[in-house]
Amino acid sequence: MELPSRTVVEGIADELRLGIPPQDLEIYHAAASGLLGSWAVVDDLYDQEAAPDVPTREWSEPSDNPLGAWYVTTELSRGIEGPLAGRRVAVKDNVAVAGVPMMNGSETVRGFVPSGDATVVTRLLDAGATIAGKAVCEDLCFSGASHTSKSGPVRNPWDRDRTSGGSSSGSAALVASGAVALAVGGDQGGSIRIPASFCGVVGHKPTFGLVPYTGAFPIEQSIDHLGPIAPTVADAAAMLTVIAGSDGRDPRQPTGITGTDYLTELDKLDRGLRIGVVSEGFDQANSDPAVNAVVRQAIESLTAAGHVAEEVSIPWHKHGAAIWDVISVEGATWQMVQGNAYGLNWKGTYDPDQIAFFGQQWRRDPSAFSETVKLVVLGGTYALRTGYGASYAKARNLEATLSAAYDAALGDFDVLVMPTLPITASLIPPVDAPVDEILARALEMVSNTAPLDVTGHPACSIPAGLSNGLPVGLMVVGTRFDDAGVLRAAHAFERTLGTLTAPHYQKEFTA
Repeated sequence: MELPSRTVVEGIADELRLGIPPQDLEIYHAAASGLLGSWAVVDDLYDQEAAPDVPTREWSEPSDNPLGAWYVTTELSRGIEGPLAGRRVAVKDNVAVAGVPMMNGSETVRGFVPSGDATVVTRLLDAGATIAGKAVCEDLCFSGASHTSKSGPVRNPWDRDRTSGGSSSGSAALVASGAVALAVGGDQGGSIRIPASFCGVVGHKPTFGLVPYTGAFPIEQSIDHLGPIAPTVADAAAMLTVIAGSDGRDPRQPTGITGTDYLTELDKLDRGLRIGVVSEGFDQANSDPAVNAVVRQAIESLTAAGHVAEEVSIPWHKHGAAIWDVISVEGATWQMVQGNAYGLNWKGTYDPDQIAFFGQQWRRDPSAFSETVKLVVLGGTYALRTGYGASYAKARNLEATLSAAYDAALGDFDVLVMPTLPITASLIPPVDAPVDEILARALEMVSNTAPLDVTGHPACSIPAGLSNGLPVGLMVVGTRFDDAGVLRAAHAFERTLGTLTAPHYQKEFTA
């Protein structure tokens, strides 16, 4: 770090209105220069002791990319046997794969190459999986639809004029089209479950903290999740078995948290399930009656198969989206933008190279942000400047009430269900679409998914059926850290409801 001149120190003092008398400026300049000498020491120590070496790994631009779902392709494997041997996995492009470019859908990240693998990538490789490439995601992951990535829109394999959902847009499209067996997704407002629902596959948002987020580009530490997107519940359970559990480097995780063998847990069901049908999940402002009808019919099929379903009202579910709005907008403005993704003040593993790269890039040209990120920055900056974070604090404190509302219902039922989304996949806006259309299509579907990112309950989207030829998702919600129970229920429901196969599906090939 270059030490500041006296003029620079004086300028900072004036900008911050610190009221330092002119005669004291020289003292402060000398003291600040002495203090900042520690930064050079830390830089040297980090380079000597902690800086990782970037491995050389082969990657390429996708040669066959009809859905726009690949960012780059690879064939990374340790060549070992394991529970995922022979499975090809796409990794959402906000998750670090060392030596392979990461764009996170944004011009503000384009050109960055991570130096280390995310924990989930290490675990997948150790389990015998092949990393087939980086799947396109939305610009800084702030969109529930698939039109904001600067690499271009991701197209739904059921209808290529429609969104695949976001922000794990490429992950779900690649699984639904058969290009890969599994994919890593990320979820801060529904970004695993939204594309899974729109593309007719399975998406499981684990309990908050079950899967380490280490090595993934953060949005807001209290709502960051990683999890599996897969063709079936069994596939998702197999992947979750591999990636779950504490890595000791992510403060989102309770100390010593462990996963289990979620695959073997699926068949440990010897009775019909008690299903709470959340009334408010069918009564969103933009709920499509046709979507509701598909989900209601699916629930009737489940009761015919021996499960018991009853209506349950959770009025706080309808408040969840507003609570999420405040947390995600103020929190992301503070952490993802002002804090250069990682923010400060937490113990865990940081990526200083990514912080510096992104911090410089977005400040060089903030106009490169997508329309959705610009909306977040505008709203979040205004709220923080006028409320100083008090509204964020209120929303964070309301989490306990929102969580308790779900927990109370779960005290009477094994799982809760509702439509994953109130709508089916909408049309991708044209390139010259007005801003209001771009924003509307990006954020119109999160009302049922986002509240569960706030509370951290596990939630799995499985196909419920088709509406006008497009997939509809059924969301299964359970008690925190009972991911085995959620997946067990989802597996039982899947046996009754079946799975969906997209048109022109091409079965993935093994490595």
